[in-house]
Amino acid sequence: MRSSNPILTREGAFGRAAPPSADQLSQMYNAPSYAGPPLAAERRMTIDDVVLRTAATLGTILVVGAAAWALDLGIGFAVLGAIAGFALAMVNIFKRKVSPPLILAYAACEGLFLGVISHFFNTQFSSGNPLVGSIVTQAVIGTTLAFVGVLAAYSLRVVRVTQKFTRYVVGAGIALVGLMVVNLLAGLFIPGGLGLRSGGTASIIFSVIAIAVGCLFLLLDFNEIEQGVRMGAPKSYAWMCAFGLTVTLVWIYLEILRLLSYFRQ
Repeated sequence: MRSSNPILTREGAFGRAAPPSADQLSQMYNAPSYAGPPLAAERRMTIDDVVLRTAATLGTILVVGAAAWALDLGIGFAVLGAIAGFALAMVNIFKRKVSPPLILAYAACEGLFLGVISHFFNTQFSSGNPLVGSIVTQAVIGTTLAFVGVLAAYSLRVVRVTQKFTRYVVGAGIALVGLMVVNLLAGLFIPGGLGLRSGGTASIIFSVIAIAVGCLFLLLDFNEIEQGVRMGAPKSYAWMCAFGLTVTLVWIYLEILRLLSYFRQ
């Protein structure tokens, strides 16, 4: 019977190989029969693992962002953080093996970017009314409420994450990013580009849609975590789950910050 194993179907298999030489027999005889204890299997991922690692990534963003805010770094550092963060995000997405240092490095770059951008928005769109509060504080509260609300909706199974639902959400995310790129390129030739970031009605509608899509991505993140725990994913996979949550929360925070700025112009 022909084997389906490509190694066994090579020439020399099933007795057609040449007999071993005297030196080969000697090496086989002298080789140790016991190579030591087997490697311990990695522990399975739990919800607590995801929570702790998400706290680590968000804590890194908070610490680096606070330092960037306090030092009042220029917009050049925000561009540097954004580019480095995007590059590290791509590496983490396509890297086969989970790398906690690279995920934390991504969080540090995002912290640098968010710290500078948040300070800029707070300076440009500060309100003289103490009851209104800082635009950054409002954005943080809005992001927290979005996270809690989506988590509650997922826990109560208000929305069920299916393969079709996932395809629609991913497609909407790709379409939004595509529109952002087109708007950026159009801005090189037309003042304000397509008007998606100029502060008008189109900008408000676009940001609301972007926030909604970000909340839908949170549903995908929660489902990924639940499925990983249910199927016994290794403990290291908790870092990827934390990475996904962090990317989505950064997305929602930035869009809420933009939306609030439109109403304060």
